[in-house]
Amino acid sequence: MQFIDLAKQQSLIKDALDSRIQAVLAHGKYIMGPEIKEMEAQLAEYVGVKYCVSCSSGTDALLMPLLAWGIGPGDAVFTTPFTFIATAEVIQLLGATSVFVDIDPLSYNISPELLDAAIGKVVEEGKLSPKVIIPVDLFGLPADYAAIDLIAKKYDLKILEDSAQGFGGEINGKMACSFGDVASTSFFPAKPLGCYGDGGAIFTDDEELYEKLVSIRVHGKGGDKYDNIRIGINGRMDTLQAAIVLEKFTLFPEEVKLRNKVAEKYNSLLKGHVVIPKVPTGFTSVWAQYSILAEDAEARQALQTKLKDSGIPTAVYYPKPLHQQTAFAHLNYQDGDFPVSEEISQRIFSLPMHPYLEDADIEKICELING
Repeated sequence: MQFIDLAKQQSLIKDALDSRIQAVLAHGKYIMGPEIKEMEAQLAEYVGVKYCVSCSSGTDALLMPLLAWGIGPGDAVFTTPFTFIATAEVIQLLGATSVFVDIDPLSYNISPELLDAAIGKVVEEGKLSPKVIIPVDLFGLPADYAAIDLIAKKYDLKILEDSAQGFGGEINGKMACSFGDVASTSFFPAKPLGCYGDGGAIFTDDEELYEKLVSIRVHGKGGDKYDNIRIGINGRMDTLQAAIVLEKFTLFPEEVKLRNKVAEKYNSLLKGHVVIPKVPTGFTSVWAQYSILAEDAEARQALQTKLKDSGIPTAVYYPKPLHQQTAFAHLNYQDGDFPVSEEISQRIFSLPMHPYLEDADIEKICELING
C-alpha cells in the first residue's frame, strides 16, 4: 500500500503529460517558458486573486514576500511551532525574530487567542517591532482567518498565509491562498497539487507587491536581468515543472472531492476509537495529511508498528516542535512553553491519504487501528 499514490494519478494523464513535456522540449524555453504564464493565470483564477507568481519552491514562496516587505533584524514575525521548519527558517534567514504561538488543540492551527496575547506582550516589552503573522494551513485545513485578520488590523500587521499544504481548501467558498495580504503554496510532489520536483507559487491582489515579487524572483532585476534595483534571489520555477502542474491541475478539483470522500470514510470508521481530525463548520480541508491522535507516544508506536507489520506506511508530522529544535535554541524557549504543540507531537500520526485510496484499504487500516 502506498502512503501517497502518484503512479495511479500519473496513469490517468500519461499521454497528455507526455505531450506537455514534449512541447517544452520542442520549444526549448526551459526557464520562464510560456507554460509559466499559463499556469500562473489558471491558478490565480482558481484561487480568485489578481496575481500569481510562480517560484522555485514553497520555501522561496515564503521568503520572497518577506524580502519584498523589507523584513529584517529587530522585526518580530509570529507563527506556529507546529509546522515544517521552512515556515520559521525564512524568518531567521532574514535576521528577524520568530515569535512562536501555540496551536488550537482541535484544528492544530495557530490559536488566535494566544496570537493576540503574544503580539500584545511583544508590544509591551518594546524590544522588537511586530510586523507579520504567518498562519499555517496545516494538513490542508485553512487557519481561522476571520479571527486572525481582526488581530492583524488591531496591531497593523501583515498576514502571509502559509498554504504549502492548503491549496484547494476553502472557508465559506473563499479559497485557500486568497487570505491575508499574500499567500504561498508548494508544489513538492507529495502536496495535493504537486509537480515532479520542487516548485511553489505566491498569490496576492496587491499590484505593488506583485511587481516586487517578479523582480525578486530574478535577482532583483529592473528593466532587464543586468539592471538590478534590489537584492533578490534565483527563485524561478522550471518550465517543465509548470507543464506538469498544468496537466495535473486538470484532475485537481475532482481530486479534492475524492480526498474528502476518503477522509469521510476514515472518520466514520475511526470515530470513537482514536481522536479524528475536526473540520470547523464552513471550512473545507484538502487533506494534505489525514492525521489522528493516539493516547500517548507509546500507544502511537504500537499502532504504527501494527500497521507496518501489515504493509501499511504511516508518518509523524511533526515529532518535534520548532521551539525544541537546535536551530532555534537561541530564542531561549523552554520545554513546556507550548504545551499543546508538545503534547500533540507525541500523539499524532498520519495514515495513507490520496484521492485513489480504495475503500477496502481504508477498511483494512481502520480495522487494524480499532482492533
